[in-house]
Amino acid sequence: MHMFQRTSRYAVISMAALILAACAGQKEPAQKLISDVESVVTAASSEAAKYIPDQLADVQSKLDALKASFAKQDYAAVVTSAPAVLSSAQELATAAAARNETWSALAATVPAEVTAVQNRIDELSKKPGKKMAAGLDLNAAKGAAGDATALWSKAQAAFAAGNLDEAVSTARDVKAKVEAVAAALKLDLPAA
Repeated sequence: MHMFQRTSRYAVISMAALILAACAGQKEPAQKLISDVESVVTAASSEAAKYIPDQLADVQSKLDALKASFAKQDYAAVVTSAPAVLSSAQELATAAAARNETWSALAATVPAEVTAVQNRIDELSKKPGKKMAAGLDLNAAKGAAGDATALWSKAQAAFAAGNLDEAVSTARDVKAKVEAVAAALKLDLPAA
């Protein structure tokens, strides 16, 4: 019986040694993965903080969890989880650039469209004796153009304050309003 207990003890000790060796073998890859994630987050963080702060916070939280697992010497958890976190970190730069491009496109087109609509309203207003096209309500068009101008100011203020989601959403509302007024005025808006 002693022989069996001694053999079992050696087997348990050998298994523990193998497990420790396997874990120690994952320390270096785990450290490299954390370093890779940190590098990507650092590179993307300034743009991501401006344009997608919630996504940045989520990735930073996941990075902190990886570091906590590493500190507990749970290298297997780091090696398993890090690729998904690295992928999320890499998406930060792409998502921030896309948001910025959306705002840039709207900022490049909406002011010219607002101006074109306002110019058309001014032109029609100068001819009070001229018969308006059927269904054209110049006062409604003036009101909608005024709303669009006020909303555009709100979009610009949101962008200046760093709230890109609100800025883009408001700018899209302005664009829709301006397009509706232009259609009512039978005005072709300037090409983007």
